[in-house]
Amino acid sequence: MTIFASGPTELSPAVPAVDRPGRAGVVLAHDYLTQRGGGERVALELARHFPDAPLVTSVYDRDATFPEFADRDVRASVLNRVAPFRRDPRRAFGLLALVMGRMPVPAGVLLASSSGWAHGLRSHGPKIVYCHNPARWLYQPDDYFSMLPPLARRAVGRALAPLRAWDRRAARTAHTYVANSTSVARRIEAAYGVQARVIHPPAGLDASGPVEPVPGLEPGFFLTVGRRRGYKNTQLVCEAVERTPGARLVAVGGLPGSRTWSDRLTGVSGISDAQLRWLYTHCSAVVAMSHEDFGLSPVEGFAFGKPSIVLRAGGYLDSGLEGVATVYVDREDAGALAAALAGFDPAAFDAAAVRAHGERFSSAQFGRRLHELVAEVVGGGARS
Repeated sequence: MTIFASGPTELSPAVPAVDRPGRAGVVLAHDYLTQRGGGERVALELARHFPDAPLVTSVYDRDATFPEFADRDVRASVLNRVAPFRRDPRRAFGLLALVMGRMPVPAGVLLASSSGWAHGLRSHGPKIVYCHNPARWLYQPDDYFSMLPPLARRAVGRALAPLRAWDRRAARTAHTYVANSTSVARRIEAAYGVQARVIHPPAGLDASGPVEPVPGLEPGFFLTVGRRRGYKNTQLVCEAVERTPGARLVAVGGLPGSRTWSDRLTGVSGISDAQLRWLYTHCSAVVAMSHEDFGLSPVEGFAFGKPSIVLRAGGYLDSGLEGVATVYVDREDAGALAAALAGFDPAAFDAAAVRAHGERFSSAQFGRRLHELVAEVVGGGARS
């Protein structure tokens, strides 16, 4: 079953103001604004904590991404004039490095939210890169191109060698690198030889906002949230739920189209934040089995007092707390996950303790640390 819905999204509630670093201007950047993903939620948080900063990006589709960007000074590249690129920036893959490297950028401290392109912008001041992950298609091609046969993946990897060289040159232009998790910090060091500090992103969804039911669903389901990309492992989650008698799953982003699933699995797409709050409120746990850079959905679930069942890997090692808020699955395997689902007991978790753990990832703390970092960079410190 698949459900489609639409509606607005909201930012986190207001947080106490943090002193700005002198008179230094800040310029924000993000790879592209064409979807409603975790990276775009972080870009919204950056815009919220630096409300006067222009936001530079390659392409911008206001109907496809979060509507709050319409209230910001978004400056897109020349690629934005081509409608197919706005619908899917991957179609501009061969042009993005060239265009981003030559795009005009206002003067100031450049704070670039990047997982592949924005760190290549030429800044007119110190450049801070908030890195979600070094470009997955360059450094983790087996994950990113998992749908291709092994020989094809190796051929693609060789073909991307010139872009990998550009990417490493772009990384050397940064004053300071920031990683969203310790796992990503290790990847940054491996890819670029740079030691990055870690600032965890906040849960982008405000748990206290409006709630709207999603029709046709009964509480008590497992919840997984993610775009339909191979490395998100939604297929594995679905297979595990199918193996678990009585278990139900709601997949935000839709069900994989590789097979017909039972009516215990429901895919939803285009839902509003109010509906997403209802899903978090009424699920029994958040399930995630991808090798995530950080992974926002378990952190969002914590704010609703919901534990997570996640792969013991990547950013989930930073965000989880075993026995209090998290059940770890040791293998990337449908059978291992099915065993964890079958043995899961929601009553074994204290919702208040889960929420208290989630407070580590507040919007206020995120904004404070970023303002402190910008002030440090302006003062001549914080080199990576």
